[in-house]
Amino acid sequence: MRWLVGWSSIAASLGTVGAVGNSGEGRTVHPVGSQLLWGDPDPLWAVGDWRPDEIRVIGVATPGGAPTARLAVLGCCGATDEQLRVGLLSARGGAMRHLTAWPGSYTAVVQIGRRITVASDLAGARPVFHTPWAGGTAFATAALPLADLIEAQLDIGHLAALLACPESPEALGDGTPYAGVKRVPPGHALILREGSREITGYEAVASLAVAAPQADPVHAVEGVRDALVEAVRARLTAPRHAPEAAPPDPGPVPGMGPADRRAARGGPVAGIGADLSGGSASATLALLASGLPGLPGTLLGHGAGAGERLLAVTFNDLTTRGDEEELERAHAIAADPRLHHVVVAAGEEALPYASLDTGPLTDEPAPSLVLAERHRRRLSAGSADHLVGHGARQVLDAHPARLADLLMDRRRRHLLRPVAALTKAEGPTAHSLFVPLTLYRAARRLARTSYRTGLESAAGLLPDANRRAPDLATPADASLAALAWSRPGPAARWLTGEALAEVSVRLQEAAIRPTSVQRPGEARARAALARGAADHRILEQATEIRSQRLHAPFLDNQVVRAARALPESLRVQPGARAAILRRVLGGAGIHDLPPGWGAPSQATSTAVTRTGLRMALPDLMALFDAPLLADAGLVEARVVRKALRAASEGAPLPLDGLADLASTELWLRRLLNRRGTCWTGTAAPRRRAVAGGVAPARRTLQP
Repeated sequence: MRWLVGWSSIAASLGTVGAVGNSGEGRTVHPVGSQLLWGDPDPLWAVGDWRPDEIRVIGVATPGGAPTARLAVLGCCGATDEQLRVGLLSARGGAMRHLTAWPGSYTAVVQIGRRITVASDLAGARPVFHTPWAGGTAFATAALPLADLIEAQLDIGHLAALLACPESPEALGDGTPYAGVKRVPPGHALILREGSREITGYEAVASLAVAAPQADPVHAVEGVRDALVEAVRARLTAPRHAPEAAPPDPGPVPGMGPADRRAARGGPVAGIGADLSGGSASATLALLASGLPGLPGTLLGHGAGAGERLLAVTFNDLTTRGDEEELERAHAIAADPRLHHVVVAAGEEALPYASLDTGPLTDEPAPSLVLAERHRRRLSAGSADHLVGHGARQVLDAHPARLADLLMDRRRRHLLRPVAALTKAEGPTAHSLFVPLTLYRAARRLARTSYRTGLESAAGLLPDANRRAPDLATPADASLAALAWSRPGPAARWLTGEALAEVSVRLQEAAIRPTSVQRPGEARARAALARGAADHRILEQATEIRSQRLHAPFLDNQVVRAARALPESLRVQPGARAAILRRVLGGAGIHDLPPGWGAPSQATSTAVTRTGLRMALPDLMALFDAPLLADAGLVEARVVRKALRAASEGAPLPLDGLADLASTELWLRRLLNRRGTCWTGTAAPRRRAVAGGVAPARRTLQP
């Protein structure tokens, strides 16, 4: 895990921090395995296996008496040194939005005298955390090191909100699973001045009184194309890194090729690669990276490098035949001579919920923990720099609540195609005849419901979520449930009444809190994006392979900004994501795509998840024999075991909710079994984070 950490304190001096502990005397403390980027008086460290080109520090010469001005950029950033220098000079005047507009995925830290500015990204894949410490404020890009620093307890109320309303920022607030450690919201920056802190947004907020001018769909798609091309180009132009020495090849093995043997040894291939699932998102990145024109030094101006072939990795699940069409499309795309296609075949050992007893401790819990072994097998066959299509669904697709935004702008005719598509998905039943009218009424109700009223209504319904769980058996049912300012998550039906009541109080408090309210569809879409980006961040940590970097260009700031300029009328059309990406590829000169490209495959993933649940049922029953979640008062073990058994037998239960429960319980066990700390020095914390375990925190459960 890679992260950066620093602090701002009134009593800070070179190499020391005052008022640490109870004695009040200055003592040294620094993170284990760190690289000091700058010190005196507000230090900044980079921790972990950062590559040399991933850490860039720029300083500008200042005349005598002028404050120090320097900029640190950590991650993959496509800006040149001169652009960074110009950005630093502009930041001296207080501007910071341009620091987030360069291609790539990175974290920027600016120091102007004693003022420090740390910007989080728009999606939430590069978050920033902070906590009061030593008379000032400590910040980091990971929450666990800060929890170690202050020896934090678990925040059980936040865990309850994460299970009950995972896509409701109002319930989650700015908290983390660690009491006292706060998160900077996406699209905001943390500003520190001699220990004091301020959080401010750097993105313009659209007015609710006047409808924003609708962008031309053609120009909006061109903006997405340009942003996505620049995002991929930033990865291709970065220096190549050879993986560290892996164990030697044992020689030929029956049934295994060289790529299979290398993947079994656990080392990535040198160069750049991409996922190739046959879907629209991963195929777009693979095709762009293999044939992006205009790269200097490449053969005929094409490809990932001079004579270099892009490694395209396709995962083939042998336990199901539902993905045969996607596999055929992947083979058709990989026929391009600029692609080197590798198919990773796996059986029961790579199903969801496999190998739950292994895996690293991640910063926070996330549903991707139960899929870590599945993704790790695919990524181990990838390259040192591997492109993935994560985030495309949340960035480009239309959230059902955007139907209410269309009604607010009096664009009723644009509801015809999405409503007709949902009616067709229902099939020829008596219920499908009422789908258009039901959806229109729900969208109109949401458009006329204020933010405060919507949250208060959700807070009133939440305590009964474990007794009146909605039936989301069809796409229309799921869309109707999503037409609300806030709704319970899939795991809420298994939480205790006490936990749901605590989350309900959080929503009620948020309803009366002043806030910059957005349109309901836009707000729900941003919340879903933040949820998906957080899950991707934890997936990176859970599947981390030495010397490998995962790149998700769809979560980059400039791609998110360009996608937000897409008009709602274009987003809500059926198949909009595939159509947009088809235009992106067409603008890059790629037109020959296999039939059925962009078709959804949700049914296949559901069947695979249910199969994995059935195979891992004994391990899951043991996991919830005496769960820590029950000790915290969040669930009843008997209820969860009954739900697991019923779901494995084919009962129509929300599998996402069970994944949330299993991943949170798994994360808690790994956290409480952890030993050691992230810090060293004479003033380093002597105890691990979350001291005291779960049971003491139950008595201090707060909303």
